[in-house]
Amino acid sequence: MPNQDPPASALRLVRLPELQAMLAGFDCIAAMEQAFRAASEGSIVAPPGGELLFDDPAGDAHIKFGYRRESDHYVVKVIAGFYDNARLGLPGLGGLVLLLSRRTGAPEAILLDDGWLTNLRAAAAGAVAARYLAPKDVRAIGVLGTGVQARMQVEQLQTITPCRELVVWGRTTANAELYARDMRARGFRVAIAPSPASVAERANLIVTVTPSMSPLLAKADIRRGTHITAIGADTAEKTELDPAILAAADIVAVDERELALGRGEVGHAIQAGLIRADVLVELGQIVADPGRGRRSDAQITVVDLGGTAAQDILMAEAAMAALSASRVPR
Repeated sequence: MPNQDPPASALRLVRLPELQAMLAGFDCIAAMEQAFRAASEGSIVAPPGGELLFDDPAGDAHIKFGYRRESDHYVVKVIAGFYDNARLGLPGLGGLVLLLSRRTGAPEAILLDDGWLTNLRAAAAGAVAARYLAPKDVRAIGVLGTGVQARMQVEQLQTITPCRELVVWGRTTANAELYARDMRARGFRVAIAPSPASVAERANLIVTVTPSMSPLLAKADIRRGTHITAIGADTAEKTELDPAILAAADIVAVDERELALGRGEVGHAIQAGLIRADVLVELGQIVADPGRGRRSDAQITVVDLGGTAAQDILMAEAAMAALSASRVPR
């Protein structure tokens, strides 16, 4: 008899509040370390994802999919960001995650996460980058950007460094002031910088989380001993760093080499002929062998995070495990 899909009632629909409650206390940083290492070791099957770019209104959508070889599920994620949503009183991100059986192809769960899982795994990935590549003595955390990810990155970094000094730059004064007010309420000391260069002057751990189409930081802005986690440039068009910064860096790390070659900071630096693909090291290789990470507080290190299917797969599997143990209504 041919395999039959499970009955429709087996499909679980989980909305954001339930998902957040299910994953309360989940160690997302450890999960991202596992994701990076699994991808580098070849235990993740994930073909290149797809993306759609929009210009009226401006935005982009990303589709990632794949599975872990030993998993019972495969994962499809769709996430979209529209840059004018804030002015409309809407969230900047939207999307969902699907988990389907590898045995039958039947859909087993729909996670209506509104981009929360992506934001959480991106913030955790930034923490992993800092764990292995940031200087031991972080005098200030610099943030370029003022959105949700700018907040979540700093929150996850608190498991890596005790630093509570923030220097923030935003595209508008109002956004920077709102960010400063929110982060001060969370116990941080926040200074608003007049320019990205001013952030680099004061901070030796910098996180860039903007959708910029032109470099915000120049090579001359970066001091010895600085670590940069670049997150915003997740398409071929976006860039936050002068490609010369990557050429000057002692270590350039990526979440996935093949993904990085055609987009983001690495893509621009390679197209400019300033770095070669063979200088790149994957974060999974550093997790497996920490000796490949920062070796001196004088080094300049850059991590270009484009976001990978491996990260989404591990997050979705954690949600599925929590779902199996919960009594979330179907």
